Parts: sequence; structure tokens; C-alpha cells
Amino acid sequence: MSHNRIKRTMRLGIDVGGTKIEIVALGPGGAELLRQRVPTPRQAYEDVVRAIRDLVAHTEATLGARGTVGIALPGAISAKTGLVKNANSTVLIGHPMDKDLAAALGREVRVQNDANCFALSEASDGAGAGFDVVFGIIAGTGIGGGLCVGGRVLTGAHSIAGEWGHNPLPSPHLAEELSDPRLCYCGRVNCIETWCSGPALAAQYAKRTGRALDGTGIAEAAGQGDLEAAAVLDAFLDRFARAIATLVDIVDPDAIVMGGGLSNIGAFYSQLPGRIEKYCFTPESPPRVLKNLHGDSSGVRGAAWLWREYEAGGLPK
Repeated sequence: MSHNRIKRTMRLGIDVGGTKIEIVALGPGGAELLRQRVPTPRQAYEDVVRAIRDLVAHTEATLGARGTVGIALPGAISAKTGLVKNANSTVLIGHPMDKDLAAALGREVRVQNDANCFALSEASDGAGAGFDVVFGIIAGTGIGGGLCVGGRVLTGAHSIAGEWGHNPLPSPHLAEELSDPRLCYCGRVNCIETWCSGPALAAQYAKRTGRALDGTGIAEAAGQGDLEAAAVLDAFLDRFARAIATLVDIVDPDAIVMGGGLSNIGAFYSQLPGRIEKYCFTPESPPRVLKNLHGDSSGVRGAAWLWREYEAGGLPK
């Protein structure tokens, strides 16, 4: 089958997560044709490659069509070594995953960081559609980000563009920020991720109250009049606003699209824009903060859309 024929049939997107591998098949215009999830093998890298190969084979046999393949990776392919780096699924680190998958599937594949794929999905046909500069934020177990300009993912010289979660928390001034430094898994202290992730919010609440609630539970409790939950959420939103304000001062996106588990907190949309504006350099209006349209399936859709970037000449081959 010719290369052009493949591009005209369907796009396959695959999201490689720590616990599951998900595949989606998109038809013309982004219509979803099939979706499937399988557990992520954890013992051997070769098992991950085989699991992806088998998912693609099953999907194509079921639909009776062959597709292009894009991969959302919880890390990045190093431009220097060609090997996976910065992956929280450590079994992938140090392997040429794009080349190994191309060999296993018998075709070229496109690989991008999962936060970049989230941003591309939402910029293509999600909450950020129609905006030129879109910054996608994944706020959950960690803090990730991806930047799209003109429908194109900006990867950067070192494949770390958008990794704002590993900048230091800006302008620490609250008492606990000054007295309780947080060590990040990356080896640095007080990264934004250590203060603004879901586990960080839960830990702040537990330390104050001795009770266990996740991020959405804390927001719900605050809305129901829990003063301690409200105080923890207020401090959390202040930190998040400071963190995003530095991003806005550098990129000035037309839209910021929230993803991840914390994106279900309504205060991100009702309170955060005004707080960000307070910390920004002479903005003329609050930044546009939007909830994702495609939910936790957004990254896998973005992986499928990677081929549209290449077809339009958006990324170097």
C-alpha cells in the first residue's frame, strides 16, 4: 500500500501511560472509529513494543483499513542520542522507541511527549480550536505542559519546551513556602510540580487538617463551606496563578487549556484568570483559561493528529 494511501485512510493515535496503553482510530474530520485500552507491561521494554504492535494489528484488522501511527510518550526522544529520556515509565528510558516501533509496525511513526499531544489535540479540534497560540497544561499527579503555535507543536532544541512544571515556584511568600522546601524527583528543590500538583494539594490539606481528600474533594469541601479546605484551596490557586503568570509573560498565549485530574476544579475557570492577571506584566485583560474538550482521551487524539502536522509541513522530517 502506498504512503499516500495510508495517509488518506485513517490516523491511529497511541498513548503510552504508566498503567495503560490506549489506542484511538480517527477517520476523516476526526471522527472516532475505535478505542481500546490494555495494561502497560512493566517488566521489559520489548513487551511494550509488542503490546503496541498487537494493538495496531487488532485495530486495523477490526476496521479493515491501514493507518498512520502517532505515539504520545510520557517522556521525549532526545535529539542528541535518539533515545527516550525524562520518562516516568522508566522501562522506556534509553531505547530508540520511534525506530523500534517503525520496525515492528513496518512503517514510519511519529512520537511526541504526551503533554505536547494534549496541547495539539485541544488546539486542533478541542477547547483551543481557532486560537493561534495555545498552551496546554496537564495538572494531575504531576505538572506538564505543551505549546502549539499555528497548529504546530513547539518541541524545542532539547525536546523540553513546555516543561514549566520544573521551573522553581515563582515569588515564594506564603509561610509554608518559605519554611517547607520540597525536593522534586528531578533533583531540584521547590519545582512548581512539588507545590501545584494533585498530590501536593492533597498533602497541603492533610498537613493542615489531618484528613485525606484529593484535589477535587478539597474543592468540593471548600464550596460547601469548609473553611480549612477553602484556605488550602486559596493558597493553592495563588501559587498556580504565580506559576502561570511567568508563562504568560513569556508566551502570552491566546488560550490556556487545562487537562488532568485537577482540571475538574471549577475555581480554575472562575477564579484563576483574575489571579493570574494580578501577577502578570501589564495585561489588558485576564488570560483565557479553558477546560479541555476531550477529557482524558485528549492526548491520544493528539497523537493521531501528529500526522496532520507532517502532512502540512509543520514539523521537520
